[in-house]
Amino acid sequence: MTDILETKKLRKEYQMGEVTVDALKGVDFIVREGEFVAIMGPSGSGKSTLLHLLGGLDSPTEGDISLGGRQLAHLSDDEITLVRRREVGFIFQFYNLLPTLTAAENVALPLLLDGKRADEYAARVTELLELVGLSDRAEHKPDQLSGGEQQRVAIARAFVNQPKIVLADEPTGNLDSKAGNSILDLLRSASKELQTTVVMVTHDPRGASYADRVVFLKDGLIVRELNSEDGELNAEQIISLMAELEL
Repeated sequence: MTDILETKKLRKEYQMGEVTVDALKGVDFIVREGEFVAIMGPSGSGKSTLLHLLGGLDSPTEGDISLGGRQLAHLSDDEITLVRRREVGFIFQFYNLLPTLTAAENVALPLLLDGKRADEYAARVTELLELVGLSDRAEHKPDQLSGGEQQRVAIARAFVNQPKIVLADEPTGNLDSKAGNSILDLLRSASKELQTTVVMVTHDPRGASYADRVVFLKDGLIVRELNSEDGELNAEQIISLMAELEL
């Protein structure tokens, strides 16, 4: 598989008053095309910081990020905005749907922001709503949908622009276990059916077991990985390694 995302010696510092916080301390990280990667680590390990840097939502203090063969550091702010809009899909813990728009309109929103006519992409929106099991809820607004249904809409929206990569930040963190399992099944099947790379931050070993590979962060560094090529991942295996790593 082709490498679609790579970081080299990635560092990120934050200034908290007079204190400098090293969120990332030199991360080397590669994601291959079509791969589903989970990033795990305790609070403050740098996992959300890493995800934000990968999506161009923040800039590193030092180091390089390459997406699809292009160095983000060499792009202007306008160019990075276009990369986020056209090549990266985002899924957040709290859905981030617009309350005045229907499910179909929320899915189509990235197309509209990119200057495309939604009616020209109606078939794409319909296809994605069918994929996430919400064909009959297309005209419902977020307050008429359950949390799990809202997250399904968010997943459809993340894939609508046929991005190179989808970044998911705790996508099941606001859901009960049944809805969470459903979302993880959907995210994995969507990534495979649409052949899209997915990188997901999660604190949940059960959720991480859906991935092809699990990357463990501790104190701003990658300390270990688990790969499904060595056998199907399971939550017990992940919990055991987290205990060993004192995460």
